[in-house]
Amino acid sequence: MTDGDVSVVRWSPSRMRTRLDEVIAVYKAAFLDHHEADPVRAARDRTLHARRHFDRRDLLAVAAVTSDDTLVGITYALPGQPGQWWHDVVADALAAATAAHWLDDCLEIVELHVLPSYQGRRIGRQLLRELLRDVPQRTAALSALEPAGSRARRLYASEGFVPLLSDFQFPGTLTPYAVLGKELRGPSAASPDGELAGDADQPAPVR
Repeated sequence: MTDGDVSVVRWSPSRMRTRLDEVIAVYKAAFLDHHEADPVRAARDRTLHARRHFDRRDLLAVAAVTSDDTLVGITYALPGQPGQWWHDVVADALAAATAAHWLDDCLEIVELHVLPSYQGRRIGRQLLRELLRDVPQRTAALSALEPAGSRARRLYASEGFVPLLSDFQFPGTLTPYAVLGKELRGPSAASPDGELAGDADQPAPVR
């Protein structure tokens, strides 16, 4: 899948490990620099966290790269499981039946970021749709900063994500988040605007 000089490609866990520094650099420029008091420290902490994720064989990752292989956007996800921090914190905050419905067979989207200079080109939408293409899980879920009118929140709403929790504070932070979920209807599910989950293109290659 391409957008002018940018291609959307699937990355293996080993490629994510190899290019960890670039992944964190995109995360820092797109998010930490705008929302953390000490983005350098936050990026260092996030690197340790990401290493553990990238060692998992069930990691799914999609990258946006330019023609010279510069990384400009990244998203990745992991199947949710009891005993994982995010899963357990969110499950405890939901009613038992709601948690079971949304989290028992869920793909947890950990990160989705695009460099500021590349935002507004539908790259984030392409990344998200490619990430969710043909996944076997029944639902997908993620957490996003609370302001409902932000560009990210508008993207998720337009792609069928609905709020599960609002103004939610994860342990260790006072920042309000929304926890969002989306029903997945199986491989090649149609998106709310009627297009196939990957814009009807062929699956992105794995590198």
